[in-house]
Amino acid sequence: MIDVPAGAIAHYTAAGAWGRQTFAGLMAALREKHPDREALVDAADRETFMGGAPRRLNYAQAWDEVRSLAAMLMAHGMKRDDVLCMQLPNCNEAVKAYLACALVGVVITPVPIQYREHELGHILGMTRARAIMTWRRCDGGANPQLERSLALSRLHPAADGTPATVLAWYTGDVPHAQAAATARAEGHVSLTPGCATASQLAVLDAWLSANTVDANETFALCWTSGTEGLPKGVPRSHNQWLIAPRAVAEACELADGVRMLNPFPLTNPGSLSGMVGPWLLTGGTLVQHQPFNLEVFLRQLREEAIDYTCATPALLASLLQNEELARQVDFTRLRHIASGAAPLSEWMVRGFAEKFGVHIVNCYGSSEGAALYSSHRDVPDPGERAQYFPRMGSPGFASRLTIAQWLQSRLVDAETGETIEAPGRPGELRVKGPNVFHGYYKAPELSAAAFDEQGYYRTGDVFEIAGARNEFYRFVGRTKDIVIRGGMNISSAEVENLIQGHPKVRETAVIGWPDERLGERVCAVVVPRDGESLTLEELVAWLREHGKMAVYKLPERLLLSDGLPRNPTGKVLKRELRRLLPAQA
Repeated sequence: MIDVPAGAIAHYTAAGAWGRQTFAGLMAALREKHPDREALVDAADRETFMGGAPRRLNYAQAWDEVRSLAAMLMAHGMKRDDVLCMQLPNCNEAVKAYLACALVGVVITPVPIQYREHELGHILGMTRARAIMTWRRCDGGANPQLERSLALSRLHPAADGTPATVLAWYTGDVPHAQAAATARAEGHVSLTPGCATASQLAVLDAWLSANTVDANETFALCWTSGTEGLPKGVPRSHNQWLIAPRAVAEACELADGVRMLNPFPLTNPGSLSGMVGPWLLTGGTLVQHQPFNLEVFLRQLREEAIDYTCATPALLASLLQNEELARQVDFTRLRHIASGAAPLSEWMVRGFAEKFGVHIVNCYGSSEGAALYSSHRDVPDPGERAQYFPRMGSPGFASRLTIAQWLQSRLVDAETGETIEAPGRPGELRVKGPNVFHGYYKAPELSAAAFDEQGYYRTGDVFEIAGARNEFYRFVGRTKDIVIRGGMNISSAEVENLIQGHPKVRETAVIGWPDERLGERVCAVVVPRDGESLTLEELVAWLREHGKMAVYKLPERLLLSDGLPRNPTGKVLKRELRRLLPAQA
């Protein structure tokens, strides 16, 4: 499936930004070049959240299992351009799923493990996915994701009208024959490492000998929440997805064979751009971490000899403030840490540089492909790096990162549409380049609104020009009505629409409640119906039962109000509500 305009393909190919390499092609080349090098390492505590002992795979083993999975997909009816919905935690199986889909041209759509009927039903209905991939614990643990997938596969059939095939990884030490028998009885298909038969592999090889997946075909269809409510699909090709990893590898100076620790969900676009892509470009070792556990994370940094990782600003501040924690990390090897999703502290970035010799790389990005990177290569001063991003893509401003030669960016006054050139004047950041998507999935009206008359993507984020020579962008805020909790975007409108259904609620508004650790938490401001009252516990219990929404979207604070402040046109003034938070705290 190629949805990138032909003109863009010709332009960026001629410019050298796009080529013929796919994610599966990169993996195949590494299998030939470094068959015995360690490639994938499961999370050390995998048994606690998924079941099954953690595994280590070299490139030869990993590639064999990728091929086996690809053969299984084909054996169970998956064809080029079909959609596979993947809901898995951070594990080797998730990485193999990306690569297996890439190998045979299946479009993978990863979804967070927190998603429930509300979000999954929307995504399955939109994509008409041919298959749903999840897991089945064989140690007696609960399997809510599998049960949910089986139910939704019947409610939201594939494009041909048949129920979507549910593929489940069996996570215990169970023979494949036993797993297959259990799966048949339960109405799904079992997956185990290397489970494809010789005849299924022969079919795969025959298909590969006659077909080539184009690097401009859609690789992954990710989902983002914004002001419109329910998740929006963001399709991007192999070429579009591989631009940001090249920038990350350059900004963090990732060498051949780098060992990296991934604490971000593999279903998050940031993991594809910041971990999986750089891993394949450098032929390194990708170590998984899930769910976040500080003790396990520090032990992995130490025992796995990690060279590069990502971390939230709150975690980095904790390490800098707590010498006992910091002593558990070998900073002679860990030289670069990427961070973002919230503004960085000058004190923190400078402290890591001066105390540990570690470069914090300030990252800004979106699911749609907008990206800015502030690394020590472009911004040597740690204090400036915490606040500023190089004006990549603005005429007259250079960057040492290759991405800058293809990127175009500008700031625009939201009211007048005027391009801003003067410092200190806030404006919306707009970008275009080989990493930026070309439209939302099956949403032409949203796609048209996402781009301006010059073809720039409207990021919804507000920056201003700064620096002694006007060489930087400084993040100011955002225009999109979202809450960013621990790096996860939450649509205020989506949560508001669900709360509005509560029988005691007359009207509501959802805003971000500042939090040192997560950046923001969800705060619901509710105007009760006459004579009614409402507690947070009551609201959350009702949303759990009726909303069937991801848990991280549930309100963690409730403010009751006699009314919502509005402007003359009736729009809720959320800035006024945010001013109430300190007084109500």
